[in-house]
Amino acid sequence: MATRPTAAIVGIGGLTLSTDEAAFFQAADPWGFILFARNVETPEQLRGLTSALRDAVGRDAPVLVDQEGGRVQRLRAPHWREWLPPLDQVTRAGVGAERSLWLRHRLIAEELRAVGIDTNCVPTADIACAETHHFLRNRCLGEDAATVARNARAVAEGTLAGGVLPVMKHMPGHGRAVADSHHDLPEIAAGRSELAASDFAPFRALADLPLGMTAHIRAPTYGDEPATLNPAIIGAIRTEIGFRGLLMTDDISMEALSGGPGERAVRAIAAGCDIVLHCNGEMAEMEQVAAAAGPLSDAAHGRAEAALACRRDPDPVDTALLEAELEALLKGQVHV
Repeated sequence: MATRPTAAIVGIGGLTLSTDEAAFFQAADPWGFILFARNVETPEQLRGLTSALRDAVGRDAPVLVDQEGGRVQRLRAPHWREWLPPLDQVTRAGVGAERSLWLRHRLIAEELRAVGIDTNCVPTADIACAETHHFLRNRCLGEDAATVARNARAVAEGTLAGGVLPVMKHMPGHGRAVADSHHDLPEIAAGRSELAASDFAPFRALADLPLGMTAHIRAPTYGDEPATLNPAIIGAIRTEIGFRGLLMTDDISMEALSGGPGERAVRAIAAGCDIVLHCNGEMAEMEQVAAAAGPLSDAAHGRAEAALACRRDPDPVDTALLEAELEALLKGQVHV
């Protein structure tokens, strides 16, 4: 049996792949890579970087990015379009929100594929509510489960139509969080029945998607461990939500989690996550994560192969027509 990739997705430090990074990636063979603004300068530079990353591991590894729009947008003007925060677009488009989101993400997918990025960490299927922390609120797609589910489906379908894989996040639901999980561990006080009826619902409606991401939250009704490290919550994602795709952690270098990166990676895999996501590009931390995560398990390998099999060539479109339709929807000039 061929050696399987390491159950990790990792970042890099800068605009080009260093000699040390290339050697580490060749030896560690992470399943995939994720890029941030620190890695992005021009289309030519980015195409070279994504090609170098795949050359380092000797295969067509997935390259991820968070291109949501608004604050969470790694590719920006002048080389790429600027996008409204997702919730702002939903509000502006009104009854045309679903179509506008499909158009938006079909266009984003075109931009990503042109520079070698084949996976976008969207849709954000968390439900925005009055108390949602501002770091997340306008990244959401609605304020009730049914609206979020419809809009998230449009995001996912537009992304897939453009030949890019979507990553649904943040399971089992981050919308009630009143803290920023980049710095603190939010606590979700709702009981199991309430969570199942509301927070879980958009994810359940999109459980067929190939890739998903956990939330760094604590839900005491499922125990004290954060969701990413909690077998009970990972079990709920698999059974109550019904998600069968490849499940990655949110970034384990975020401060919501305790312990070192290696310890976090071990606990995440033990809890039932398939892949550990580590984003800051720090070499010493990546070495710990790769050693701790180990190769993809049998189940994770099967889900990873199924996810990659969903990659496809984009449907042909007239980009100018899509842009014009989106602009008209956002101006209220199209009746849906």
